Amino acid sequence: MAFYSLIRTFARRNSRKLNMKKTFLVIMLCVATVMGAWAQESKNHNLEVAKNLDIFNALYKNLDMMYVDTLDANKVIGVGIKAMLQSLDPYTEYYPEEKQKELKQMLTGKYAGIGALVRYHQKLKRVVIEEPYEGMPSSEVGLKKGDIILQIDDTVMTDKNVSYVSSHLRGEPGTTFMLKIQRPSTGKKMDFKITRRSIKMPEITYYGMRPNNIGYICLSTFTGEPAKAMRRAFLDLKKQGAQKLVLDLRGNGGGSLSECVDILNMWIPKGVQIVETKGKMKRAGSEYRTRLEPIDTIMPLVVLVNGETASASEITSGALQDLKRGVIIGTRTYGKGLVQIPNVDLPYNANLKLTTSRYYLPSGRGIKMKEGITPDMEVKPDTMANITLYLDRIDSTEVAFDYVVDYIAKHPTIAPAANFHLTDADYQEFKQRVIKAGFTYDQVSKKQFEELVKTAKFEGYYDDASAEFEALKAKIDHHDLNRDLDAHREEIQQMIEQDIVSAYYFQAGQMQVGLRTDKALREAVRILTTDGEYEKLLGHAQKSSNE
Repeated sequence: MAFYSLIRTFARRNSRKLNMKKTFLVIMLCVATVMGAWAQESKNHNLEVAKNLDIFNALYKNLDMMYVDTLDANKVIGVGIKAMLQSLDPYTEYYPEEKQKELKQMLTGKYAGIGALVRYHQKLKRVVIEEPYEGMPSSEVGLKKGDIILQIDDTVMTDKNVSYVSSHLRGEPGTTFMLKIQRPSTGKKMDFKITRRSIKMPEITYYGMRPNNIGYICLSTFTGEPAKAMRRAFLDLKKQGAQKLVLDLRGNGGGSLSECVDILNMWIPKGVQIVETKGKMKRAGSEYRTRLEPIDTIMPLVVLVNGETASASEITSGALQDLKRGVIIGTRTYGKGLVQIPNVDLPYNANLKLTTSRYYLPSGRGIKMKEGITPDMEVKPDTMANITLYLDRIDSTEVAFDYVVDYIAKHPTIAPAANFHLTDADYQEFKQRVIKAGFTYDQVSKKQFEELVKTAKFEGYYDDASAEFEALKAKIDHHDLNRDLDAHREEIQQMIEQDIVSAYYFQAGQMQVGLRTDKALREAVRILTTDGEYEKLLGHAQKSSNE
C-alpha cells in the first residue's frame, strides 16, 4: 500500500509540474505572438515611412526637372511641410532659419523695439501710433496716440503698411534711430531719437482692491516670470485688507507650466500634484507638484475664464476646480490640453515646435480640444452692438479715433481712471462729429431682412405679403443714426472712455474703466458676498470634477 501511495504522490507532483510547464508554454506563446505582432507592426510602419519618403523625394525631383516653371524649393517644400503639420494638431509648427526671431519672441514674450502699438489710419492712409506702452521708449520720449509716422532714419514711411513700419521700428536692443512724426493736433513735425530695448509686456495688466475687501488680479500671461509678479501682487492686496480674491484669466493664452504650478502653490499646500503629462515617449511624462509652503489656503477664490483662456490658464482653473480650492466663472475655456517641446533642432538652423504629450489634471481628466474647462457658473459677456463695432475698428472715417486724439490734445490731465467719465456735452460733441462725418454701418436687421425676403420668394409667400415687406423695408432703410447713438450710448461711451484713459493711465487704466460694467466680475462679487453661495458652488465644483 505504501508503494502505491508513493506512486500516486509522484504522479501528482509530475502532473503539477506538467501543468506548470504547459502554462509557461502558453504564456510564452502569447508573449511571442504579441511581440511578433508588435515587431510586424513596427516593421510595416517603418516600411510605410520609407516608401512615402521615397515617393515624396521622387515626386519633387520630377517636378524640379520637368515642371514648366522653375520651382522655388523653399516655397514649395515649405508648403508641403506646413500641410503635413496641419494634419496633426494646431500647435506643432516648423520654424525655418529666417523665423527664429519669431520663435524666440513667442517663447520669451520679448522683442526689441520702442514698445508701442501702431495701426493704419484709413482716412489719412498713413500708419499712426495707436498706443504707447507704459515705461517703454515710446512713452518715455513723448510719443502720443495719433502721431503720424513719416520717416524712420532715411526711409520714408508715408506709403508703407503696418507690417513694414513695425518691422523697421523693431531691431537689436541698444540700437538707436531717428523717428520723424507729425502730431495731428498741431500739424507740427517732430523728430525723436529713440534707443530700442527689449520689450516685455507686464504679466499682470492690473491689480487692485474692490469693495467688500475683495482683491482683483488680472494675469495676462504665464510667459516670463509671472509667479514672482503674482506673489508680490497677492501679498500687497493682503496688506491692503483683501479677504477674498478674484483672479482674471480671460484672454490668457498660457505659457510656462512650472510658473503655473508656482502660482497655484500660493493657495495649495506643498507636495500636491497639480498636473501630469503623458506621451508616447517615457521622457515626455512628468508629474508637477507644489514645492513651497503656501501663502493662503483658506481665502475664497473666484477665477474668471472665457474662450481665450488656454493651456497653463486652463491648468490653473482646472486644478483649482478639481482640488476644491476655487470657483470658476465665465464661459468654457479654449481646450488646449497638449504639451509642446518648443525647440527641436533641425538641419540648417531650423526648429520644430513639437507636441509630445497631454495634460492631465489632479482628478485625472484631460483638457480636450474644443471642450476645455466648464465653469461652475456660466456668465456670458454682453454682445456689442454693430454700431459700436464699426466705430471702434471698422469705421473708414476714423471718427472715433480722431475724436479721442483731439480730446487728449485739449486735456493735459484727466480724473483718475476709475472715476473718469465723459460729460453729456462731450458725448453730444462726439455724436455731432459722427453724424457730420457721414458715418454708416451695416445693420444686422437689414441683413436678416434680406435673407427673409429671399426665403419668402423661394417659398412663394412674398407676393401675397409684398406690401408688408415694402413697409418693413422702408423702416429699416430709414437709418436713424442719431437714435442709434443714443440707444447704445452706454457701450459707445465706455469704448471712447477706455481709449482716452489708456493715453493717460495705459492698459491698467483702460482695464479699470472696463471693469465698471463687467458682468462676470459683478457675478464674482455677488458670489463672494452672499452667504453660502461660494460654498455651494465649491461643492458643485468638486462633484463635477469627480464625475
